[in-house]
Amino acid sequence: MVNVEKFIDQAVKQIRDAAGEDKVVMALSGGVDSSVCAALATRAIGDRLVPIYVDTGLMRKGETDRIRSLFADANLRVVDAADEFFEALAGIVDPEEKRKAIGAKFIRIFEREAKRTGATMLLQGTIYPDRIESEGGIKSHHNVGGMPLNIEFKGVIEPLADLYKDEVREVAGGLGLPAEIQHRMPFPGPGLAVRVIGEVTKEKIAIVREANAIVEECLVEEFHPWQCFAALIGLGTGVKGDVRLHGWIVAVRAVASRDGMTADPLLLPHETLSRMATRITAEIPGVARVVYDVTPKPPATIEYE
Repeated sequence: MVNVEKFIDQAVKQIRDAAGEDKVVMALSGGVDSSVCAALATRAIGDRLVPIYVDTGLMRKGETDRIRSLFADANLRVVDAADEFFEALAGIVDPEEKRKAIGAKFIRIFEREAKRTGATMLLQGTIYPDRIESEGGIKSHHNVGGMPLNIEFKGVIEPLADLYKDEVREVAGGLGLPAEIQHRMPFPGPGLAVRVIGEVTKEKIAIVREANAIVEECLVEEFHPWQCFAALIGLGTGVKGDVRLHGWIVAVRAVASRDGMTADPLLLPHETLSRMATRITAEIPGVARVVYDVTPKPPATIEYE
């Protein structure tokens, strides 16, 4: 386990030394990793930190409004880039290519915002599992293997690169961050794009966004999963109102884990699964059926792509 006080002191010094007198731009998503980075960087360099939230169009339901409210006093810059991301993802079906397209688009946006603000350094909330999975070829995280080789920053600062998720949560507590942030459920950097099998479109994202919100409403407060979500995995035949429907198949995933490196599916009551399936198929017109994923990690990853 991490020595929280020692780590905070070392991380603040690392950021201060790496930044020098320069401004630093960072992605602030509202998750625990980026929020811890922001708190550390604020201690290290104060108002020379430029926090940016990029609305990719691939976020959870109500996410952008929530982030605006949560970080209202942080001089947060909100960038609406949904059209840019959907354009970058058009026609792509391969999971690795999706991640790389998203990673490249993020970097180009941060470069653009850095020029506007005079920032020359990039701060990222990369953690140890991101590095392991990217370097091991399991999947390229958008902020590691998904990053383009040519970037216009003087350097990249990654103060959390040796920590696991549970250790980051401990540091969040040591920094005095709100419990809502400290214990927030992980959400992938590429957003809902990795919860859509095949090409990403606005229609598919809208469906999986609604399904994801229903899953969280049904499971978070009662079962406290480490992570839970819905994914769009293909098309199947169904019946609605005595009419045949060739509609979407939604997979529900809910797991227990300590650090995300391994995970076990939650053994949910049949009544809960039935209630979720009924809500998803009734409230989302294009969905024909719902399935529950009982595969642990390994052999599966937690996310679908």
